[in-house]
Amino acid sequence: MDPLLLRTLHITAAIALFTSLGVILSESSPTCRKRASMLHGISLLAIIGLGFAMLHKPPMHQYWWMAKLGIWTFLGVAPVIAKRNLLPRPAILALCLLSGATAAYLGLAKPF
Repeated sequence: MDPLLLRTLHITAAIALFTSLGVILSESSPTCRKRASMLHGISLLAIIGLGFAMLHKPPMHQYWWMAKLGIWTFLGVAPVIAKRNLLPRPAILALCLLSGATAAYLGLAKPF
């Protein structure tokens, strides 16, 4: 596939992920939260699938992509943390935004 198309879909899935996190963390109706949870899961699958499609084969000697898998795992667990009230919702939102910024930095700079 075209690398530009893969990158565009990857970024679109990340935008959908953070949009769904915003709806899940807000005090919205159960129907909206359920739809947002579905969008959250679909977006995570798309991000991971498109990320590996862009890599073709993960570079085993570089560890930035493994760190990104850990970050996306945290972003996948964030709604569960919010639902069980383990952290205040503003703190979860701040951690998610910080995690997203870190994932973007790792994807662009590939520091290690």
